[in-house]
Amino acid sequence: MTRAFILGLTGSIGMGKSAVAQMLRDAGVPVFDADAVVHALQAPGSALLPVIEAAFPGTTGAQGVLRAELGGRVFGDPAALARLEAIMHPAVADARRAFVRDHAQAPLIVFDIPLLYEKGHAEGLDAVVVVSAPADVQRARVLARPGMTEARLAQILALQVPDAVKRARADYVIDTGASLAETEAAVLALVATLRDRATV
Repeated sequence: MTRAFILGLTGSIGMGKSAVAQMLRDAGVPVFDADAVVHALQAPGSALLPVIEAAFPGTTGAQGVLRAELGGRVFGDPAALARLEAIMHPAVADARRAFVRDHAQAPLIVFDIPLLYEKGHAEGLDAVVVVSAPADVQRARVLARPGMTEARLAQILALQVPDAVKRARADYVIDTGASLAETEAAVLALVATLRDRATV
């Protein structure tokens, strides 16, 4: 019996990871989006809302988690962030296991995990692909986002494993500094390679 080859997808802010994830979906690869799961777990009706409210009073409302308020409580506060992660991580892990069960017949599945190296989420993966681009391209992309500033970007980068380190640790690297067509060609080539490596 074969099982899916599990590929971790990660990359620093502004590197084009979301675009690569969509290219993988377009190629028929099931992609588990950790950020989307977190959003769902913090949406109205989620069983986690009372738990989050108890830990961080005033950070939830009728629309679910008040993301700006909660983010303000945990950003730059390691102890507060650890409390939030202790609430969120087990639920995300359950969703990951369910995703694997649901796609048990697929030759390749992808876990899209933004902070894969930062938070030690490489367990259970067969390989990791890092999405990367030149630093000037990354900077231009991020600063074009609404509300982004040089200071905020510097703060975010200080909390992330440097791109060069991620590239060195990765099994595969997708360069998004080239054209979209070139990036897509690299993605499709990787998919073809890994589908042939489904573990027996």
